[in-house]
Amino acid sequence: MMIARKLHLQALLMVLLLPFLLITSCASPPVAIEAAVTATPPVMQQASTAVDASSPTLLAAFQGTLEDIYARVNPCVVNIRVMQKEEVMFPIIPEIPGFPFKLPFPQEPQEFYRHGLGSGFVWDKKGHIVTNNHVVSGADRISVTFYDGITVSGKVVGTDQDSDLAIVKVDVPPEELQPVEMADSAQVKVGQLTAAIGNPFGLQGTMTVGIASAVGRSLPVGSDDTDAAGYTIPDVIQTDAPINPGNSGGVLLDMEGRVIGVTSAIISPVGASAGIGFAIPSAIVNEVVPALINAGHYEHPWLGVSLMSLNPDLAKAMDLDLNQRGAMVIDAAPGSPAEKSGLHGSDREISIDGERARIGGDVVVAINGQPTKGADDLIGYLARSTKVGDTVILTLLRQGKEQTVQVRLAPRPAPTTSR
Repeated sequence: MMIARKLHLQALLMVLLLPFLLITSCASPPVAIEAAVTATPPVMQQASTAVDASSPTLLAAFQGTLEDIYARVNPCVVNIRVMQKEEVMFPIIPEIPGFPFKLPFPQEPQEFYRHGLGSGFVWDKKGHIVTNNHVVSGADRISVTFYDGITVSGKVVGTDQDSDLAIVKVDVPPEELQPVEMADSAQVKVGQLTAAIGNPFGLQGTMTVGIASAVGRSLPVGSDDTDAAGYTIPDVIQTDAPINPGNSGGVLLDMEGRVIGVTSAIISPVGASAGIGFAIPSAIVNEVVPALINAGHYEHPWLGVSLMSLNPDLAKAMDLDLNQRGAMVIDAAPGSPAEKSGLHGSDREISIDGERARIGGDVVVAINGQPTKGADDLIGYLARSTKVGDTVILTLLRQGKEQTVQVRLAPRPAPTTSR
């Protein structure tokens, strides 16, 4: 039993750490690799021998990789403390010795500051710090603390609620700023190793490690309920690297120390890490941040629809093939590009398993020739591949018949309305 358990752990270690051995093998004696290639015993014995011989090397390589990532990236990550002024009314209680009755006393306002914590990272040598919008929203004072303990004041110069990103400007000499290196989040695969660096619970310079546990998630903005949120951030990366309050605005990294996402939210019944954290993908960060720096805001392309992914129950109710997929239009916002182009929203309700559902709207099955299997596909394409003013071609099913509609995208109005 002990031998079997040892082999199982060694095999797991081999799977996790083999990429790091291959990366570092150019600078290390190729003893383990050569032994694995030239050994002549049966395959299982060969694998076991290779694992036994190289496990310390693999572990050291993995540990060295993580140490290198931390040494290079931690100086890029900052701790953000915010203070928001609030007024509270306190009663003015007169001194009435021996008076037994309570009277309606007047009140006077008193000011106090509510404190909050978050993370951020250096974008450029000009002092621009990227963080989450929800970290600095409503802040009256912002202080930014660097890895070496230096603390400076910061000023918000750009915000975008719909991507939950914001820019804080600090006055720091360029030689003291270490910008991050960005990666392409579109290349992230489920199972890929990830590392998060931030300031959970205010504990500065914390790194945690996990995997990308899902990609292509949608993160509601301003609400925990996707249906109640006005907009959802597409292509979000899910990770099991521990993320806690205070990590918001920090970095999610690949194993080359490049930023694949900005840690933004968790799902947890207790308000702490439950192994489900979300990061805004670098593809969106790379689009939004330059606009926030230059203009203070970002114009999202707006179609103006609320959507639901078509499923077999909905398809059956609409007399469509049960395998039909697409993004069904629930509503087209008044005055939106969708309404102006004649898109039809749902026109009736049905009951499915005791729950009300709206049906009958146009079902978008492709945009610019790219299939849309559901609402997330359509939202993701709009965010990744379009800009304000672009004309897109929607292929849709209307009462079971396929047709195409051209829609010219407009800037999304504020406050957020629909996708």
